[in-house]
Amino acid sequence: MEQKQAEISLEQTWRWYGPEDPVSLTAIRQAGASGIVSALHHIPNGEVWDIPAIRERRTAIEEAGMSWSVVESVPVHEDIKTHTGKYKTYLRNYCDTITNLGTCGIKTLCYNFMPVLDWTRTSLNYQLPDGSTGLRFEKRAFAAFDLYILNRITARDDYSADEQAQAKAYFDQLDDKGINELTNNIIAGLPGAEEGYDLDQLRKRLDLYENIDDNTLRNHLFAFLRAIVPAAEDAGVRLCIHPDDPPYSILGLPRVVSTESDIRSIYKAVDSYYNGLTFCSGSLGVRADNDLPGIIHHLGQRIHFLHLRNIVRELNGDFHEADHLDGSLDMFAIMKAVIEEQKRRQGDDQCDVMIPLRPDHGHKMLDDLNKKTNPGYSAIGRLRGLAELRGLELGIKKSIN
Repeated sequence: MEQKQAEISLEQTWRWYGPEDPVSLTAIRQAGASGIVSALHHIPNGEVWDIPAIRERRTAIEEAGMSWSVVESVPVHEDIKTHTGKYKTYLRNYCDTITNLGTCGIKTLCYNFMPVLDWTRTSLNYQLPDGSTGLRFEKRAFAAFDLYILNRITARDDYSADEQAQAKAYFDQLDDKGINELTNNIIAGLPGAEEGYDLDQLRKRLDLYENIDDNTLRNHLFAFLRAIVPAAEDAGVRLCIHPDDPPYSILGLPRVVSTESDIRSIYKAVDSYYNGLTFCSGSLGVRADNDLPGIIHHLGQRIHFLHLRNIVRELNGDFHEADHLDGSLDMFAIMKAVIEEQKRRQGDDQCDVMIPLRPDHGHKMLDDLNKKTNPGYSAIGRLRGLAELRGLELGIKKSIN
């Protein structure tokens, strides 16, 4: 009798922000996750993660019956992005952290290279038709902040006359509470963001990028990769860069991880298996010109981590986060492409067939509406997302086997 090929699956993971996270490890295990995505957020940017600190976090996760599958993330210090200050010291520290992670058995490291602001939204409690709430990015709201709250000197160069008029109308209807809420949403730092700022701190950060365009930032990224990838190869740690979120310029800042062409240039800059990608469907999917299944088919050999979420593309570049199987993105086609990549890896006898997947973000719903939760990281919304993705994965596999 012919022996059936062993069933392969994605590794179901869940982001946990550490002991202060409102969602406990016990709850995460009940949601069905076997792997944890975590980071040592209490260590200041640029400092080395030492082995005792890494082992302490790993032990807490393992005692809860799961494994620490992915680090998300080790922040890239702003000095590295601008090639100023102590950037050479921070590069050495980053390499040391990679080495220590490998020593402790943590083999996948997600990071990003977004300047100043990490992922950002203008609304953290956007009301959805079913009564749940989600995250939203509205361009006119962001422009109102940029033009009339931050008062960035060159902001008007980045907006058309019509966009400026819409931003002014939006700003004029805000009271003091609305201004403070919009400001905090954008610059205070969302969960996992590298840093939060006040307005004066943000202005000083932006000044450092006055003479840094896309090409300069891209070259700084390539220099960063040339410095750290050898350490990753030696430690057996897979590096995977996260796309820009949103995938276009904000505050006049360059963005260099927004398209398939950007990713190809990153792969080419340091041609190593250990220089890979975090495939984030929500970030890349905001741009309708990104072919998400195509990116997986073309570049999947170095996709080391999956963030799956859906978004609704609205008019004028606005978007909000949808249910995982709803929205503007074809999650069936995305998942099918992932499974085809898994089968390719299995056929080549690769050791990385079980790609870590986490349900990225989730709506605030049911009992969580009355609880304090990290924006995008409530328990029930992500549980629903993980369950839907798990079912989609199983259905596709059963239909093609």
